[in-house]
Amino acid sequence: MQDTITTLGSVAAPVPKRAGAGLKPKHYQSIIEQQPDIGWFEVHPENYMGKGGPPLHYLERIRADYPLSLHSVGTSLGSHLPLDLGHLKRLKQLVDRFEPGLVSEHLSWSHGYEWYTHDLIPLFYTEETLRLIVEHIDQVQEYLGREILIENPSSYLLFRQNEMPEQFFYVEAAKRSGARLLLDINNVFVSCNNHGWSIADYLSAVPHELVAEIHLAGHSIQELGDQTLRIDDHGSPVCSEVWQLYQDYINTNGAAPTLIEWDTNIPEFPELYQEVRFAEAYLQTTSERYDEAVV
Repeated sequence: MQDTITTLGSVAAPVPKRAGAGLKPKHYQSIIEQQPDIGWFEVHPENYMGKGGPPLHYLERIRADYPLSLHSVGTSLGSHLPLDLGHLKRLKQLVDRFEPGLVSEHLSWSHGYEWYTHDLIPLFYTEETLRLIVEHIDQVQEYLGREILIENPSSYLLFRQNEMPEQFFYVEAAKRSGARLLLDINNVFVSCNNHGWSIADYLSAVPHELVAEIHLAGHSIQELGDQTLRIDDHGSPVCSEVWQLYQDYINTNGAAPTLIEWDTNIPEFPELYQEVRFAEAYLQTTSERYDEAVV
């Protein structure tokens, strides 16, 4: 069984098929002092696009000891406007400087003519939108000189204009562009519950050979009259149902680098680390099972 996921270009530290954590400023010092047994860390590159200061200093310290993944939130792949070349330039500078094992972006859009939003706005799942997003993925990959991963969204509404299921759009965008997939299992759980979709059908439509990374996170629940809405807020531990989906998925398909996301209500480091160890235990069991099957 292979130990790492490889990407195009020169990568100094490939991301291992282990559990990782989103890197947060409140945890910098704990990580540097404690050197926890974590496979890798992931950051939003937009938080490190300044010319200097503490964020870059700490990221360099931690990158010296751990593989890194960059998970962008600002490329706006689904925008009808041209990509922001200034943003792409800053992203490439970070890629060249930190040599991340993986680079990923969301299947969404976030900017218009003269405005940006911190939200990841959903797309119309149409052939026209698919052609546009494939063109933008191609442009990003050519500019960076490497493949990227695209992540399935969490969603709360559906557009009448949709011509195809979300999972088909998601997979087809990767196939046509040569990108790979970041499979967020919490997002699958949230979206399928919000829309009444079959989780099994969604996951079975995603080819595992395209999956280079998995995300897990917590979500919240809001009761709206007689309806229950699940919100992907990354503000709590991974729920038991998502853990079960994750275990079933890797037992069936094999291990993949797995990230614990926690972006709001961020806990002290020991609580985040405990979630990472849960994922690591699942991965270790799966790796041992697959290794025995090969023997």
